[in-house]
Amino acid sequence: MCRENLQPTALIAVSIVAGTVGWSGHVLLLPVAFTFPVLWALARTRRTAAVVSAGYFLAASRGLPQGVATFYSSGIWPGLLLWLCASTGFVIVHSVLWTKRTDVRPLRYLLAAALMAIPPFGITGWAHPITAAGVLFPGWGWWGLVAATAGLMGLATPMWPAVAIVLTGFWIGSAATWDQLRLPESWQGVDLEMGASLGRKTSIERHRDLIATVTDRALGGARMIVLPESALGFWTPTVARFWVRALRGTDGIVIAGAAAVDAGGYDNVLLAIAGDGARLLYRERMPVPGSMWQPWRPLLGESGGARAHFFANPVVTVADSRAAPLICYEQLIVWPVLHSMLQEPDIIVAVGNGWWTKGTSIVAIQRASTKAWARLFDKPVVFSFNT
Repeated sequence: MCRENLQPTALIAVSIVAGTVGWSGHVLLLPVAFTFPVLWALARTRRTAAVVSAGYFLAASRGLPQGVATFYSSGIWPGLLLWLCASTGFVIVHSVLWTKRTDVRPLRYLLAAALMAIPPFGITGWAHPITAAGVLFPGWGWWGLVAATAGLMGLATPMWPAVAIVLTGFWIGSAATWDQLRLPESWQGVDLEMGASLGRKTSIERHRDLIATVTDRALGGARMIVLPESALGFWTPTVARFWVRALRGTDGIVIAGAAAVDAGGYDNVLLAIAGDGARLLYRERMPVPGSMWQPWRPLLGESGGARAHFFANPVVTVADSRAAPLICYEQLIVWPVLHSMLQEPDIIVAVGNGWWTKGTSIVAIQRASTKAWARLFDKPVVFSFNT
């Protein structure tokens, strides 16, 4: 009996290590996530495959309980419940599609990976191993995505040791030559440390402080200056006039996060503000499920919550650049970035308001994921986060 339990126990333990290390927030460690299809394929029963999937996903998303507790100023139990609920889709997909048949197992894994990359399952498709494609095959673009997918399928076959050796070779080569993508001189992201007050404290003094920060960066030569998600709070005509007036006489453009509210709810947006006017630039495609996006509200006859614009505005135009915006949660899942890359943008703009993630690796994981995608498609990326 002990020998029978040894193999499943080992698989579960390694899946937890893979989730923890692969999603530690260090971009060069992302390929550790490629361990998952090997463990999934080595499972001898569907139950073991389910527990291996749960171990990997829960380890990868381990910062969620603490983050939820901080966000809602509550105990740990709501966060633990949400953590378990978020893993449901990943576990169901990989357990249902698991099979003992080695001849069809790679295709089953391909189907599971595809389902976790696109809605509806892709809505909670965090920790997707395909994110590591940019580390293994930097600059390969769509061919790198194909190569990484083929590698994941190969790891779900009995030939996985040979496939692992080849992928490890690419990993070592990439790590040895890894360098940072250069950001165009005209772009600059502003990181803030304003905690929970950003977007909630909307006094004139706060707006003046932000304008002073922007003006200082503009004097340094930046033309496109990016502020974090929710930086401007609620977007109103009064706020718009205040910012436009403050930027009049400059050639800078501020890209900033805000909430555009109406009677039915709100949009989490990015705005483009210049001295000659302001415009809504981008509506978030996938707000955070549960805390922001609450699709059950209309069914209950209620309003409120953030709207999801699943396949809208993948690329926006700012001055002479085409940018792919990614707001917070969109950096953790697959389809928003691939949706944007289909339009061949010039730059990726990644913003977030991660004050609630203090003590976790969530923001680091967001940055690592975005860097990996940027390297895969050879795009510069500008970050702007509040912590």
